Amino acid sequence: MPTLSSAIDASASALAAERTRLEVAVSNLANAESTRGPDGTPYKRRDVVLASRPVQSFDAALGQAGAVGVEVAAVVQDEAAPRRRYEPGHPDADAEGFVAMPNVDPAEEMVDMLSAARAYQANLTAIQLIRDLVQRALELGRG
Repeated sequence: MPTLSSAIDASASALAAERTRLEVAVSNLANAESTRGPDGTPYKRRDVVLASRPVQSFDAALGQAGAVGVEVAAVVQDEAAPRRRYEPGHPDADAEGFVAMPNVDPAEEMVDMLSAARAYQANLTAIQLIRDLVQRALELGRG
């Protein structure tokens, strides 16, 4: 039987993963107009790949099923082609007057940020509920 501690560990791993999702979405938004990176090409949108992982606990050491957490498996670049915008006066414009823009869609990034924020809040709530449950059990033991 999984312990409350392994449930907290699973939620804590999700907090770290959702924080990474938020950071990557913010980075994508910040670079939505970056037409030139260190390699001379437009910024490429990044995305977080999540993977499940077992939570290390006493139950798992005994071979019993435990809680499953989450971890960031990778942060990958979106290899979609850059958007082209007509701006003949821009320093990065090509001979036809088009500028290669990052493949970042601000609306998509806002949805990702909202999703990550809600998942973060849900895991915080789960941790608080477990803490309250333990506190009430201790109070019952005293009385």
